[in-house]
Amino acid sequence: MGNFLPKMMSWLVTTALLGACLVTVLFYPLPAQAAIRQLEEAPGQVVYQSRQTVSDQHGDRWQVIAFNRIRPDGSTSFNLRLVGFPGTAAIDRARPLTLTTSLGQSFTAADASGDIFTDASAPEPNVGQYDLQPIVPQLPAAIPLQLKLPNLAADDVVLPIAPSLTQEWKTIANYQ
Repeated sequence: MGNFLPKMMSWLVTTALLGACLVTVLFYPLPAQAAIRQLEEAPGQVVYQSRQTVSDQHGDRWQVIAFNRIRPDGSTSFNLRLVGFPGTAAIDRARPLTLTTSLGQSFTAADASGDIFTDASAPEPNVGQYDLQPIVPQLPAAIPLQLKLPNLAADDVVLPIAPSLTQEWKTIANYQ
């Protein structure tokens, strides 16, 4: 009878630890790591890209696609495409995308959406593309970013970007 209480306490502690581990795995999964893809668009023209799904401040999901296009003449472009579900947002193309670090440093990226729509007079309101080539070398890879996507219909869309994703962008941008 004297050994019952210590055995019961040991069992309860073990059960509690296993339960805590299970809850952590179920409710706080690790973020998915995006894979860098290589696509040959035409002879001598290669695109490297990273795709990730990110939720905004309202829980709406966005595809975040960073890509570096290397043309046959050696010129490159590095863009970020943001794609929300239809009706999610009406992107204000007159304002730039703002990238802010967790330390308060801000960068802006110009709209480059005209490059993706066959009918530039009727762009999809939930799809935007931005030129990150001038700023990607300046982005810190070790701290989180917040993207602020200008929205005509409501508050601006805010997307959190993990440091691992910023590092992927920097890696892709350096491909030549």
